Amino acid sequence: MSTTHEAAAGAVTVDVDRSDPAYRSWLKEAVRKVQADANRSADTHLLRFPLPEKWGIDLYLKDESTHPTGSLKHRLARSLFLYGLCNGWIRPGKPVIEASSGSTAVSEAYFAKLIGVPFIAVMPRTTSPEKCRLIEFHGGQCHFVDDSRTMYEEAAALAERTGGHYMDQFTYAERATDWRGNNNIAESMYQQLKLERYPEPAWIVATAGTGGTSATIARYVHYMQHDTRICVADPENSCFFDGWTHHDPHATADCGSRIEGIGRPRMEPSFVPGAVDRMMKVPDAASVAAVRALETAIGRKAGGSTGTGLWSAFKIVAEMVAHERTGSVVTLICDGGERYLDKYYSDEWLAAQGLDIAPYTAVIERFLATGAWPE
Repeated sequence: MSTTHEAAAGAVTVDVDRSDPAYRSWLKEAVRKVQADANRSADTHLLRFPLPEKWGIDLYLKDESTHPTGSLKHRLARSLFLYGLCNGWIRPGKPVIEASSGSTAVSEAYFAKLIGVPFIAVMPRTTSPEKCRLIEFHGGQCHFVDDSRTMYEEAAALAERTGGHYMDQFTYAERATDWRGNNNIAESMYQQLKLERYPEPAWIVATAGTGGTSATIARYVHYMQHDTRICVADPENSCFFDGWTHHDPHATADCGSRIEGIGRPRMEPSFVPGAVDRMMKVPDAASVAAVRALETAIGRKAGGSTGTGLWSAFKIVAEMVAHERTGSVVTLICDGGERYLDKYYSDEWLAAQGLDIAPYTAVIERFLATGAWPE
């Protein structure tokens, strides 16, 4: 039986009849297409960051930039689409709408095009032009807001007006992914480490936008009874660190993060503080210094969120060196740096933001040479 609901604009929208054979056929084909995309995709690489052999420590980066849409968010978007389809929320001809600062929207636009539904991204006006171009390349539309804190409400209202589905990554990220396995990012890491000298990492460092990745990794670690500990690195202008430190689920931040894709002005439903062992607050200038050091070390550009995690991984390695511990540490390349040439790789942008990376570059250079970290 079909149902109706009142849209915000006052029009009546008729939902699809879920017993209709045509809808069932469309649903089966949409799910098949999304699962086939995963079947075609090889696993992402686990790269080694060069460290002095005498330290007895291996540092790895899980390179999520090699997904078809170029970021870690490809995994999330695939899971969210399967979740929405199997729940009957995504319907033929109706738009999927997301509140996103960029990479999730790029990946969701890809999957929306794959199954033939419209896609609209509600995003801050400051989102990088390259991300906007990629969303539009995959057939999506960009709907801008001036204050990133209003994205949620605007996305929900837009879905109501259009009769579409608000994907709401910040609520559903932690539940749409199967954290017990099914080739999630954590299971993939451990499979790739099986033949390394330290197959069970001492630490995995993640960053948090929705919080879904850190929740998936942490839950998998606990479920599989590994001794690995989980660190979440948080940028400036984000409330996750304060919320975790003070056990405050209502913590907020006054403005949006300069590190695209991570850091939030509120404690998101998908961020699971109780699963996390440690958090670090990372200055934005340190994040930029770290991604530039990454390019020097392995010849790869990465986005600012990669730098946030890498800075924290460097600090953890330095602590292991200081305590004469051996082992491995894993962090992520969340997306490629080509999307941010006008930001994190632009000295003009750094100057405009008042960011001086020189002191942090000096810390990294000293660390890589000596293993030491400032007190």
